[in-house]
Amino acid sequence: MDFSHKPVMLEQCISMLNIKPDGIYYDGTAGGGGHSAAIAAKLSTQGRLVCFDRDSDAISVCRERLTGFAPDIQIKKANFSDAASVLNEMGVYGIDGAILDLGVSSRQLDCAERGFSYSKSAPLDMRMDKSAALSAFEVVNEYSETNLAEIIFKYGEERFARKIASFIVRERQKCKICDTVTLAEIIKSAIPASMRRSGGNPAKRTFQAIRIEVNGELAVLPEAVNSLISLLNHGGRL
Repeated sequence: MDFSHKPVMLEQCISMLNIKPDGIYYDGTAGGGGHSAAIAAKLSTQGRLVCFDRDSDAISVCRERLTGFAPDIQIKKANFSDAASVLNEMGVYGIDGAILDLGVSSRQLDCAERGFSYSKSAPLDMRMDKSAALSAFEVVNEYSETNLAEIIFKYGEERFARKIASFIVRERQKCKICDTVTLAEIIKSAIPASMRRSGGNPAKRTFQAIRIEVNGELAVLPEAVNSLISLLNHGGRL
């Protein structure tokens, strides 16, 4: 998987971190190492960089990309929600800066078999950590209609959430919904034709909502942010 793209707003993010050459920095969503490489380039041999990601593919690419930089670099398969406890286990009790680049990456969307994209046929998956138990298949086929509607409305801000949930439940009673294209077509059929002409693919909000649920992206965010703030050294930035 190609993770070598340049992150959006890279210069602004690095500038706001106000990196000290001998500081300790944490990238909680390392991906292919875009932000990490830019941080590492500003650190001296006295600096330290710790990188987490829960995607094994991303970790592999990140390790390769960060080879040869000056600072002490540690790369670990872990979720940023566990940052404080895992960093403490690694002997890190204070950091000068941290960055979280939230959501799905364009590389994950482009990899059809991961099941993130509504425009490519693939098994319903959407797991950022492929070892996780919960996938999009379970959410779509096992969640109650009420729960589905709540998730689609809350995480997708989809005005037709109840109708989409109803259509999903109706169709899964006939047979299990197993692939992304089938789900996208069900969602499309639930949205009035007059509303499909604007705002892009009618499935995008629902796919976003299911992905967020599968990966617990927003559920863990408040606690993660608070724990990282508690780790910041004086003058540190998140």
